Amino acid sequence: MDNVPSSMHEFTGIYSPTPKKPLIIFDGLCNLCNWMVNFVLKRDQKNIFLFTPYQSKAGKQMMEAYRLDMSDVSTVYLIENKRVHDKSTAILRIFNKLPFPWKLSYLLIIIVPKRVRDYIYDLIARNRYKWFGIRKECSIPNEKDKNNFLI
Repeated sequence: MDNVPSSMHEFTGIYSPTPKKPLIIFDGLCNLCNWMVNFVLKRDQKNIFLFTPYQSKAGKQMMEAYRLDMSDVSTVYLIENKRVHDKSTAILRIFNKLPFPWKLSYLLIIIVPKRVRDYIYDLIARNRYKWFGIRKECSIPNEKDKNNFLI
């Protein structure tokens, strides 16, 4: 994936194109994606991550700033240290930051070639609405978690 935009002044939103914490951009209408966000929130004991759905103003601005395909909402992105990770690599890097035993999954799965991991990721992504359902609108974070979201 591309690094941070070469010209930072191109970003014209209220959110920094270089988040202070790793930022997960996800499909806010996807039940599987929302489950994943809740899974990470529950295990993120050190408050490492920020989250934003594609459909939010912040999500759109970050995608634009990093020149990500705004029409492709089937990919989860992790923006970390001015780099964008996508698909299975994003998921694995997220798991690597979670405490044991979730960190262990990174070590076990990272040895699988990216092409194979992303093939499985794409298969699930293509069928996620059919298998897990779709929401009519993005969920609103509860009071406890709202500081972890850019909306």
